[in-house]
Amino acid sequence: MLGKPRNRRKQTEKSGSSFLKAMKVDWRRWSMTLASLAGLAAAGGVVMWTLDQPIEAVAVAGRFQRVSPADVERAVKQQVRGVGLVSVDLEAVRGAIASIPWVDSVTVQRAWPHGLRVVVSEQVAAARWRENGLLNTRGELFASDARHVPQELAQLDGPDGTESEVAQRYLASQGRLAEAGLRLTALRLDARGAWEFDLANGVTVRLGRRQVDERFERFVSTAAKLVTQRADDISYVDMRYTNGFAIGWRSGGNVAHHTDGDSAKDV
Repeated sequence: MLGKPRNRRKQTEKSGSSFLKAMKVDWRRWSMTLASLAGLAAAGGVVMWTLDQPIEAVAVAGRFQRVSPADVERAVKQQVRGVGLVSVDLEAVRGAIASIPWVDSVTVQRAWPHGLRVVVSEQVAAARWRENGLLNTRGELFASDARHVPQELAQLDGPDGTESEVAQRYLASQGRLAEAGLRLTALRLDARGAWEFDLANGVTVRLGRRQVDERFERFVSTAAKLVTQRADDISYVDMRYTNGFAIGWRSGGNVAHHTDGDSAKDV
């Protein structure tokens, strides 16, 4: 009975000794693994140093009308001075190019072994905003004080912050008017929320604040034909009626036209 514990103690000591030996073997393996990793890291550093060579060429692509390729190259050079192809901050390069007026979108890629490839898309101006602003086809104001404003574009206006709303109504309306043989040259939204637009023939169309879409469609379907036939005599068309519209003549006076029963003015 008393001899058994001694055997257990010997077994425990033997097991502990074996465990320590195993631990020593594991540490050797870890040392070898760490040495290998250090070697790989050093080799990787050499590779990175080899690849991170000075940028010697910048290829710029795109359809350029308003943007100068020379301005793009200049913006790139300011960002890549003193850095290599691996360490260059592509996002910083992209941001510098995007800040150039009339640039809409930019992609920048590394072109091994010594260059960058830049693709630029220009803004497409869909309309003017007030006097010197420009809106793109998404209704975004991309230039608030443009040096060159194409005068053939329609002029839009409205309270600050309504640029997108006004632009979207313009884009939705111009096609319908073109189908009726008319061209929209100006669209305005006033502070009260009332809409009106001008046509290329000099006629102003008043839509008011309520049921704007319905009034516009009624103009296209009922009044547009008269406007195309007698544009020289008409000053404005007032669509702010429940079942019709009123014509303001250049010679003075106005005449109400009813399309279905009685019509009352409802601005």
